[in-house]
Amino acid sequence: MLELKRTTKRFVGGEVVTTALNAVSLRINAGEYVAVVGPSGCGKSTLLSILGLLDSPDEGEYWFDGRNVAGRRESELSEQRRGRIGFIFQSFNLIESLSVMENVELALEYAGIPAAERRERVAEMLGKLGIAHRGAHRPSQLSGGQQQRVAIARALVNRPAVLLADEPTGNLDSAHGDEVMSILEKINAEGTTIVMVTHSPEHAARAARTIGLLDGAIKQ
Repeated sequence: MLELKRTTKRFVGGEVVTTALNAVSLRINAGEYVAVVGPSGCGKSTLLSILGLLDSPDEGEYWFDGRNVAGRRESELSEQRRGRIGFIFQSFNLIESLSVMENVELALEYAGIPAAERRERVAEMLGKLGIAHRGAHRPSQLSGGQQQRVAIARALVNRPAVLLADEPTGNLDSAHGDEVMSILEKINAEGTTIVMVTHSPEHAARAARTIGLLDGAIKQ
C-alpha cells in the first residue's frame, strides 16, 4: 500500500545541507501497524511527512496505492490525502474557540460532506471513543487524554485508510498514554493501516512491526 524506493530528502540551511532521509526503501502493507523509532533528528518526522504526502522526496520514489506520487504537484498530493490519510500529532492542534463536536466536524466540512451526514458521523465517532458526553465542551475543559481522543476522532471521522501518528502519547501521562495506545490497537484491528512515530520502547512493542531509523537510514 505504501512503498518507498531509495527515497532521499535533504534540507538546505544557508551553506549547510542536511540529509534527513538517505536512500530509504520501505514497504508497509494495508492493515499493518508499524512503529518507527530512533533518536531525535534521525528523520522520523520527515519520513512521516513524506508518507502523509505533506512533503516530497528529492530523490527516489513513493508509491501510494499503486501510484508513484513522488514529485507530484501540491494540488495532486492534496487530492490524494483527502479522505485517505488521517493525522494525529503530539500537540493536539484543537481550536479553542470551537466545541469538541465542531472541532471534529471541521474535517468533514473541508471534505464537503453535507451537514446532516456530518452531525451523524461526528456523533458516531465521539461515541466510539467514549467522549460523546463532552461534545459541547471547549478543548481547555478537557483532560489531556480527552483532548487526544478528540484529535483521534477528528483524524478518523473521514474514515481514512491510513492513520499517521507522530508521538501521539508524548504530551500524556502514562495512564492516558496507555488509553490512547489501546484505541490505536482497536482502530488497527478494524482494518486501518497505522504508522506511528514514538520514543517509547513500550509503546513501539505494541505495534506489529518496529522500524528503527538512524542518521536518516533504516537501522538494520
